[in-house]
Amino acid sequence: MEKRTARLTLLVDPNKKAAFEKLCAQEDVTPSQKIRQFMRDYIEEKLGTDWREEVFSDDVAP
Repeated sequence: MEKRTARLTLLVDPNKKAAFEKLCAQEDVTPSQKIRQFMRDYIEEKLGTDWREEVFSDDVAP
């Protein structure tokens, strides 16, 4: 299970934020859920399907 203890702060165009929030609502997901999905997909694209072992190993600093 992922720990959700880190915060990521982004500055985005208010119009893009509003459009993103509207699209997320249409999919019945929160913006945070969608961003986490985008991050997982990107990490898998770059590190491969076994990325969890690399990312969640004890050797990786938080």
